[in-house]
Amino acid sequence: MTDKNLVRDGIINLLLTKAAMKQDIADYSEGIFEQFKISMQEELNLLHSSVNDIRIRLRFEDKGQHEFRVFIGSDILVFQLHRNIFKLPDDNPLWKTPYFEENGANGFFAIINIYNFLAESFEQNRLNDAGYLIGRVFMNHDEKFMVEGKGQLGLLFRDLPNSKMNDDIIRHILQVSMAFAIEFDLITPPYDVVQEVSVGQIQMISSKLQIATGKRLGFKFSADENAVY
Repeated sequence: MTDKNLVRDGIINLLLTKAAMKQDIADYSEGIFEQFKISMQEELNLLHSSVNDIRIRLRFEDKGQHEFRVFIGSDILVFQLHRNIFKLPDDNPLWKTPYFEENGANGFFAIINIYNFLAESFEQNRLNDAGYLIGRVFMNHDEKFMVEGKGQLGLLFRDLPNSKMNDDIIRHILQVSMAFAIEFDLITPPYDVVQEVSVGQIQMISSKLQIATGKRLGFKFSADENAVY
């Protein structure tokens, strides 16, 4: 067999193993993400039945196959399913666990990112406002999952080998995400940060009240000391 044939055989093997495995993860994660969408809409309907104040935002926006947004109170949660499959870094301690040692494919994941912004940042198109990545849901070809994140998101769903996604878990992740976003409030930025303002800025404030703000400036996370990333 020539060297060219050996290389070709190697490519074929990679396509049949790694490439197919990644496609299996992508297909599975898209199904799970659709369940997230359905469960979130059901959760909002249940909240609507108990929250009668029309001033309180409770709104769902479907942005396509890989994203949806949830307006809840003064916050918005953005759920995005990344289009690519990722391998955990080689120095991640999970590679030394029996679950990874028995099958290296277990260390490849699709990821749902959960971002938290102020609702008005989107409603008023304040492009300079910032938000936080508050959670990441990892799903592999074995249909197992784990979650990294802030607060309870970083504590409840860490047992990858023994965790399989289901409707109850999806609802729990959604509820914890909403509770986390609602619980932490804007705090006044330091005086020295806001004491100087330009003519252009004051004109913008006068016309649209668009003081650049966001989660990174205005929210204090008591769980920061326990952050996993």
